[in-house]
Amino acid sequence: MANHKALDDIFVALADPTRRAVIRRLGRGPTSVGELARPFPITLPSFMKHVRTLEASGLIRTSKSGRVRTCTLNRERLALVDDWLAEQRRSWEAAADRLEQLVTDLEENP
Repeated sequence: MANHKALDDIFVALADPTRRAVIRRLGRGPTSVGELARPFPITLPSFMKHVRTLEASGLIRTSKSGRVRTCTLNRERLALVDDWLAEQRRSWEAAADRLEQLVTDLEENP
């Protein structure tokens, strides 16, 4: 299982709708910060705070070529969330299976 600090950082980053929208957009491919910022009614410096949060969590990587900063989604980092959710799902399903078995046993042997 992923360490708790990494998951905490990822979930904090994903808690904001602007950052989730950035992740959705980067799912289609890398793009510049300017392109990412265009749909949002905030200043570029404010948008850069979102970029830095996503970068600090490891969800995105940035690179600079000249004056253009390009963002890329780090899909491996999203895999940590997927692994955590799968683990939770297995746990919930096991609990539901045990409950179903208990109810079935009680119905068959009152």
